[in-house]
Amino acid sequence: MEFPEDLKYTKEHEWVKVNGEIATIGITDYAQEQLGDIVYLELPAEGEAVEQGEPFGVVESVKAVSDLYAALSGTVLEINDPLVENPETLNEDCYEEGWLIKIKIGDPKELKNLMDCKSYQAHIKEETA
Repeated sequence: MEFPEDLKYTKEHEWVKVNGEIATIGITDYAQEQLGDIVYLELPAEGEAVEQGEPFGVVESVKAVSDLYAALSGTVLEINDPLVENPETLNEDCYEEGWLIKIKIGDPKELKNLMDCKSYQAHIKEETA
């Protein structure tokens, strides 16, 4: 499993890449592996507000339906339209082609609620113990 060190992570298994006041959000390699073959994806509309820790969409696999949680609060600037048409991309490349949404960060202080790579790996170990 892959956990890029330049990303931040949530307990709900989302990743965040921050570039200035823009955050790109996706699901982690661990999450896609646990879900299995992903077959459906529902994302918010551009311009919608998302709140840290609250659901913003749904991912469905052959095993389960799971909510997607906002890693940070903000306004949706862009959604990954090709991903909605080809949700299996999440299984193939969850960190590059498989990003879900880009948001304008509403409160930069929320970044302190996210985990770094090592903390996230410890979280997974704890969760699976």
